[in-house]
Order: sequence, then structure tokens, then C-alpha cells
Amino acid sequence: MNRKPLLKLQQSVPQILLAMSASAALVGSLSVNAAEQETKAEENIEQISVIGSRRLGRTVEDSAVPIDIIGADALKNSGFTETNALLSNLLPSFNFPQASLTDGSDHVRPAQLRGLAPDHTLVLVNGKRRHSNALLNLNGSTGRGSSSVDLNAIPANAIARIEVLRDGAAAQYGSDAIAGVINIVLKSASSGGSVAAIYGANVTEMDSVPQLESVSEGSDGNLAFTEGGDRSLTDGQTLTLQGNMGFELGDNGFLNISTEYRDRHSTNRSDYDNRENYARLDDGSLDPRELTVNRYNHNFGNGDVEDFSVFYNAGYQLTNEVDLYSFGSYSKREGEGGGFYRRASDSRNIEEVYPDGFLPVITSDIDDFSLALGAKGFVSEWNYDVSAVYGQDAFEFGVINSLNTSYGPTSQTSFDAGTLTYDQLTLNVDFSREVDVSFLESSVSVAVGAEYRREGYQIDAGEEASYAQGTFGPGGAVTDPVDGPFGAAGAQVFPGFTPESEGDNSRHNVSLYIDLETYLTDDWNLAVAARYEDYSDFGDTLNGKVATRYSLTEDLALRASVSTGFRAPSLQQQYFTSVATVFVDGEPTETGTFAPSSDVAKALGSPGLDAEEATNYGVGFTWSTDFNFSLSVDYYQILIDDRIVLSNNLSGDAIADLLQGTGANQGRFFLNAIDSKTRGVDVVASYNVATDGYGDLAFNLGYNYGKNEVTNIIDPPAELQGAGFDQDNLFSGTELRRFEVSTPRNKYNLSATWTNDDIRTTLRTTRYGETQDPSDIPERNEVLKPKWITDLDVAYSLSENLSLSLGANNIFDVYPDATRENVDDVTTFSRLFAYSSFSPYGFNGRYVYGKIEMKF
Repeated sequence: MNRKPLLKLQQSVPQILLAMSASAALVGSLSVNAAEQETKAEENIEQISVIGSRRLGRTVEDSAVPIDIIGADALKNSGFTETNALLSNLLPSFNFPQASLTDGSDHVRPAQLRGLAPDHTLVLVNGKRRHSNALLNLNGSTGRGSSSVDLNAIPANAIARIEVLRDGAAAQYGSDAIAGVINIVLKSASSGGSVAAIYGANVTEMDSVPQLESVSEGSDGNLAFTEGGDRSLTDGQTLTLQGNMGFELGDNGFLNISTEYRDRHSTNRSDYDNRENYARLDDGSLDPRELTVNRYNHNFGNGDVEDFSVFYNAGYQLTNEVDLYSFGSYSKREGEGGGFYRRASDSRNIEEVYPDGFLPVITSDIDDFSLALGAKGFVSEWNYDVSAVYGQDAFEFGVINSLNTSYGPTSQTSFDAGTLTYDQLTLNVDFSREVDVSFLESSVSVAVGAEYRREGYQIDAGEEASYAQGTFGPGGAVTDPVDGPFGAAGAQVFPGFTPESEGDNSRHNVSLYIDLETYLTDDWNLAVAARYEDYSDFGDTLNGKVATRYSLTEDLALRASVSTGFRAPSLQQQYFTSVATVFVDGEPTETGTFAPSSDVAKALGSPGLDAEEATNYGVGFTWSTDFNFSLSVDYYQILIDDRIVLSNNLSGDAIADLLQGTGANQGRFFLNAIDSKTRGVDVVASYNVATDGYGDLAFNLGYNYGKNEVTNIIDPPAELQGAGFDQDNLFSGTELRRFEVSTPRNKYNLSATWTNDDIRTTLRTTRYGETQDPSDIPERNEVLKPKWITDLDVAYSLSENLSLSLGANNIFDVYPDATRENVDDVTTFSRLFAYSSFSPYGFNGRYVYGKIEMKF
């Protein structure tokens, strides 16, 4: 296939978009309809945000901190249906890589804001704290060691808009709001609705990864392989069905319901396996089956996922002074993700069960539920809001197409590996009012409130066969039932949670806050906030924030903020315990994760966990003109002390002795171990133009530059020093560099949307800057070069209520550089897993789709 024309066109897209912007400015200056311009300007001014400030009626334009608002139209002008993928496509400071072979993280993939951990971003729904998922991301992916909110459990068709506060806000909203806040505002229409069907698939050619044409025996008696051109695939077929409907509740209320069903088939971007699968024959020759066995024996890509979700949003005006509201959700996701293939001759296999070897598969059954009830209104000059929100996430692990080697040839092949459950109850009472102060230009907005939050985290053990040690030896051979040697214990790829891992733990905290805002002069706005929190498990914390905005002219304003913040250690980090197969520099090993308060972790020197502490600085300016052009530039610096991270996989003779009986040969635990500094710049610009006879044009540009730096590392605990472990520190170079270089150093988002009569066309291109997949072995350190990813969506209104969309994500089929061409030390595993999981745009290639939508 001749890729040169496509490459030339791909490289030209950014210049095309910039040229279109310049042309649109010229056309707009000649033929813009003034009335339409004025209308759009008013619409922009009326973008009310409910985050960043508790002053009623605060708009994005006059905010003292940077806020992005993403409307429903922007969310649907794309082939993406996952909310995380949509945000990554629209926000330059948002990163959503799509890792594979990372156990549960294949099913609940984490995302990042401003290069920080996923749990450094607070997620709200309708302004109320959303519960976290139960999963703890542990393997070699972005966000390792964190738990986060599963944004993909929120269907895009339920969202009226997404508000993103790019500023530290722990003093306003509490724990986790270090990188910023994402607020999902649900649809509230009381009538009408829509249904839509979206179907698509990856139609792609794997760049620099050849198709295996044939296998033969070479003249030297070893395997010989014949390769063809780049491998072509069509997979990842995905069907998404969406529905939304609004209803009136009597004369004074509404109920809006959204549902989504998604069935996504797997993708596979593995290379062929060139290893011998079977033991050699007695005469030393190849087993004849080597020539016919399936060489594409791994699944490296998206797993199979089927999920269903329903959201509702309701409100009712009880009296002129009292409004009742409620919203809630239920979602269920079932997924399958491949593990590491066990060859027929592998000691972990039993050939009587799997004569050709086997690919064990981790299954997920995730149930997520939330319910919010509240009342708001006005009493004695005070606005009030009283609410209760409960959420629960349960992640049930299973293993299929596997076995427990130590159980021998009669081992079962599917296992219940246990369940993780997280739940959260949040009670809030908030009051606000305007207070006149004689010596100020305006009234003072006063907001005070209190919050009670209870969190619970439970680990339920799997069935006994999923973790137990049987009496058979390696390969299922009969062995001494007392002295062994014994085969690998537990379900292959993911041993179940043991009774020793079980636990039901909880904590609670109480917080009080005050938030003040006023105009010191007509042009000078000042906001201050303070929040006190007291946790039952680690103590109390007091945080503050000051933000200000000064209008130099009617169009130009300066803004700045400084705040302190914190993040409480999650219950998942405090209590998770498990043993699983983890890849270390491409090599699989059984690694145990132990709770910081456990006897094992204490023996390794664990001091327990405390809260992280942060200081945020921001300064920038906004420029908004009367010809529908706006620009904001913001510099930020985030300092985090006592950051909670997962230690390196500690190994060595002393560690092995300590871990005897746990099923692990390496160990790790969480601790407050590093300080970090994050600096960067965000640039957001937009320009809208309405022309006579040529339709409407909307241009958007986003840019983020971010640099993460580890500034301090604690010394190893005394228990480890000289104790016979392989590492000379708690963290290898790989772990440290993951914080610093595993997210793009810079990212550009450019988009142009043209609407004319019945046609709407959206062209979007994103440049992902250099990213690294680090390794302790320098020859395996992988540098991912910058790449442009371009999407195109074209919609046509067949009638007033019926529309059809066709498009492609990554239309030019761009891949990260193939790993085997990107490292000096090419191992078996860097061949098998063709691309780096740290690629910020994934590695599934082009995705084409069609969508039909009916409104009523």
C-alpha cells in the first residue's frame, strides 16, 4: 500500500486548519451578519459555570480561574462514545492512554489532568462529589497506584455539558482537587428526546509490523518464518445504542432519562510469537505441530466489553421557595482481557488440559450505582442546598481459559477470583447570600457549608481453587505431597484474593468551609476560601485559596490564584492486598502488593500512610473581543509533598525469605515517598463566524505544555538497608521516570466545524508530543515521537428529525513507532507487544463509523 499521499495529506492538516482560520477571519470581516454575531456573543457570555466560584451567576468569561465548558454538540461530533476518550480529544491537558495487559486496568482505564495522577482530579456530577471505582491500578500503566472515578460509566448522551476547572480547588471542594475539577452536568429537558445507533470498526494496517505468511523448518533445524507486508486487520467492531427522553413531572417538574448500551469486540495488535511452543522430540527435532500452531497467541489491544448504563436527572418545584432534586445512575460492564500466553511446554501449563498451551483471560463484572437526593431554595435571605449522595462500585474478578497448575490434570479452568467493593456516602449542607458592605464597590458573596463523608472498602476472597496451593508439581506432574516441588498455585494470570487479603474497612471525615467573593473596585474581583477537614484515620488539615481577576480593558483581563491542597490516602491504597503476574521490563513475575499496615509491609519498613500536601500557583490572562474571538493563556505550578506512590517491586534473597507462603517472589507497598513539581502552560482560543450564504464556522485551538519533575525521594527504611534486596532504593529509575516522562510534554488540539443548512462537518487534529516508555535497562527505553492524529465527522440532516453521520477517528491510520524498531535491545516481549501501552492516542489505528440519530 502506497502511504505517501496519505502522509502528505496528514502532515498538511494543521496548516490547512490554520489557513482556514485566517481565511475565515477575512471572510468574516467582509460578510459577517451582525445580528448573528451579536446573538452568538450573547450565548457565549451566558455560559454559566457552577464550579470555580460559589457566587450565583458566575460566567466563564469573568472567572478568576481557568474553566473550560464542553457542550453536548462537541461531545457528539465525534466517533468516540467513551467520555474519557471524548475529553482527551477535546482538552489538551487531558491524557487518556489505552493500555493493554494490565489486568483490571484493561476494563477501567485511568486518565490524567495536567500530567498528575488520576486521583488528583475531583469529579462532580451536578456539582456533587462522584464516588471512585473500586479498582486500584497496579500494573505498568499510566496512573499506576491510583484509583479514580470511572468517567466511562457516564454515557455521553446523558451530558448537557462538562465543566473543567484547571486549578487547584481542595480549599473549595476537599480532597483530590489538586490538578483540577471535572463537573458533569446532566441533561434536564422536560420534553423531547432522541435515539441513536452508532456502529464502527477498526480498519487498519499495522505500521512496521509484518504479516506472518508461513512457518517452516530451516536448514539448521530451527523455525524459519516468512513475512509479508504490513499486517491488515478489521476488528474492534462496536455497536452503541443511545436513548434520551424528557418528561414533565406535573406542572412544576421534570424527569430526564438517558440510556446507553455498548458492545465492543476486541482488537489485537500483537506480533507473531517466534518461540518454540512445544518441547523438542526425543531426537532433538522440532515437534511437527510447530508449523501449524496459531502464532498470534496473545491479545494485545482492547478487550471485549459489553456495558449498559442508565442515568436520570429530576427536579420539582415544591413551592416558590423550595426545589427538590434527584439524580442517579446504574451501570453494568462485563469485559474480557487477555493475559500472558502459556506455551504448551511451559511449566505452568498442563498438557493433558491444554495440549497447545493456553491464553488465560481475566473477566470483569462491574456494577456501579449512585443516588442523590436534595432540596434547595431560599430562606431568610439565604440560599440553601441540602443533599445526600450515595455511590457504590463493585468489581468482580474472574479468570477463564486457565487452570491451577498445582491442582493437576483435574484442575478446573474457570475461577471466581474475588470482588472489590467501594462505597461512599456524602451529606452536604450549603448556605450562600449577598452581604452589602458600604466601603466596597459591590456586595460580598458569602458561602458557608459543612460536609460529612463516609467511605467503605471491602475485599472478598475468591473461591479456594483460585488461590490455593495443591499437591501437584510443575506441569501438573505427580510430586511429593509434602515436600514438592509444587506447581504454580492459584488461577494462572490472576490468583484470586486470599482469605488473608479479605477486609471490610471504612473511615469518615467532617469538613467545614467558607468562601468569600467580591469586587474591590469595578474592575478588580477577589475571592478567598478556606476549608477544614478532619479524618478519622489520619487527622485534620486546613487549606486556603486566594483568586483574583483584574480587568485592564473591557476585553483584556489578568487573573491569578494561589492555594494549598491535599489528597487523603484512598482506602484502596491503604488496604489492598493481592498477588498477581506483573511484567517487569517485559518479563512476567509473581508480585505481591501488601497493605501498608500489614505485617509484611511493616517488616519491609512501611510507616503507614498520611495525606499528600500541595501548593498550587496560577497566573494568566483572558482576551475576549466583540467579534467572537477569545483567548486565554494560563501558567501553573503544582508542588506536591509526601506524594503517595507504590514502591518498586522489591526483590532479593531477604525479600524472598520474607514472602515465603504468600505466593509472591517480589513485594511492594504504598508509602509517602516523593515530592514532585509540575509546571506548565495552557492556551485556549476560539473564533466563531457566521457568514451570509456560506454557513457558520467555529474554530478552536488548545495547547498544553507540561513538565513533571520528582524533586525529592525518601531514603529506604532501615529495615531494608543491607537486608539483601536487589534495589539500591525504593524506586527504580523506571518508576521515577514514569512520573516525569510517560505523558506528552506538549499537546495541540485544532478543530474546525462548518455548518451550512443540512450539513455539518467537523475536522479535528491533535498533535501529541514526545512521550517515553521508560525502562531500567537503557537499551529498552522507548521514546515515542510526536504524532498528529486527525479525525473527520460529516453529518447530514435527512429531515428535521433524522440525521446521518459518517466519519473516522485517526483517519490517516497513524501508529506509534513499532517497539521492535524503537529499542536497541529487542526481546521476545518487545516483539510480541508491537507498540507501547504509553502511547497517548492508543495503538488501534483507524476507526471508521456511521451514526443515525432521530430526534422527537
